Amino acid sequence: MNRDLEKRTMRRVGWRIVPCIMLLYFVAWIDRVNIGFASLTMKGDLGFSASVLGFGAGIFFWGYFFFEVPSNIILHKVGARLWIARIMVTWGLISGALAFVQGPTSFYVVRFLLGAAEAGLFPGVILYLSYWFPARHRAGVTALFMAAAPISTAISSPISAALLGMHGILGLAGWQWIFIVEALPALVFSVVVFFYMTDKPEQARWLQDDERAWLIETMKAENAGKAGSAKHGLLNGLTDLRVLALSLIYFGTSAGLYTLSIWAPQIIRQLEASSMTIGLLNAVPPLVSVLAMVLWSRHSDRTGERTWHVVLACVAAAIGLIVAAQAHSIVGLIAALTLVNIGISSAKPPLWSMPTTFLSGAAAATGIATINSIGNLGGFFGPALIGWLKDRTGSFADGLYFVAGLLVFSAIVTLCLACSGKKPADVGEAVAH
Repeated sequence: MNRDLEKRTMRRVGWRIVPCIMLLYFVAWIDRVNIGFASLTMKGDLGFSASVLGFGAGIFFWGYFFFEVPSNIILHKVGARLWIARIMVTWGLISGALAFVQGPTSFYVVRFLLGAAEAGLFPGVILYLSYWFPARHRAGVTALFMAAAPISTAISSPISAALLGMHGILGLAGWQWIFIVEALPALVFSVVVFFYMTDKPEQARWLQDDERAWLIETMKAENAGKAGSAKHGLLNGLTDLRVLALSLIYFGTSAGLYTLSIWAPQIIRQLEASSMTIGLLNAVPPLVSVLAMVLWSRHSDRTGERTWHVVLACVAAAIGLIVAAQAHSIVGLIAALTLVNIGISSAKPPLWSMPTTFLSGAAAATGIATINSIGNLGGFFGPALIGWLKDRTGSFADGLYFVAGLLVFSAIVTLCLACSGKKPADVGEAVAH
């Protein structure tokens, strides 16, 4: 009886929440990484070197670093509906402002502000999911949420390529149209979020009475079950060594992810492809990775195992980067980038299922934000270092090797965490079973 009720409740919650959060991340991802396509012509128009482009693309994550923890604390206090709507308005306005940068300094400032504005969205959603989904369902739901990123890349790549073709309309360059047009959805959907989102299960009038009662009791029981070992206080989320370890793991995966997002169009262009061809080819790896991510995460939920699901995925991504660095054909390069996408995308959902198994309350808010803010600095160092090495060597290869090394490091830290006696995965298994 309870199993039927659980299935019915989770289906209703999933259909209400998952499409909404996927849409949020879809829009956020476009505004975060459209610099990769805009740079195809923006770089020449503004005289940017690869170093300037890489640094400006990556400085976004310093805005994340400084503002993510306070943003998530506020979300925990005021609720996701109000705070995420605010986040969307500010990031939409700032993303559109990128169309009017004049040189390196204004480029750096606006990218930094974009990161500060968007800070709190991703960790806020991860925290939000912990209010609605028991641990045994969380990796699969997180995978669906994160699938919005590769889907966004796949859909926006040809759209961005088409927008480049609007060069000269109303006196604006094609790269300016990318920033203006792709900023609009954030502003529109901020209104949708404000009226559609529900903060807590207790407020879910769209659930039937028995479904709402079951969900409230289940989440209370899960939190009570963690009470003896879970950390709850604000400082616990900042000082727990497992939080630091997960931050280091996430650092490597972020370096890999944003290397692809920022530099893949430039890497493909080296093989003499047109802008529209780049847009179509760049859509292939993320599309394939969506299916792999969902299947891998469901297997992680079904088995209750997290560690090896992260380790194997990181190693696969590292191998893909090494192969991509040596690829001399379009087919070989796209195959390698597909492997990288599969590995990085598949590592993240089981990784993000770990912190909420040993943190709750304010500690979860700060811990998740800490992992994301420190880990996302990989999104600065990966792209920035690749741009710097590209200017000095004329090749992307050395930078790709370096990022592959960071992914191997992530795999090693994951194994060390599992062997340390403080294993989030073990806690997750106990909750799941």
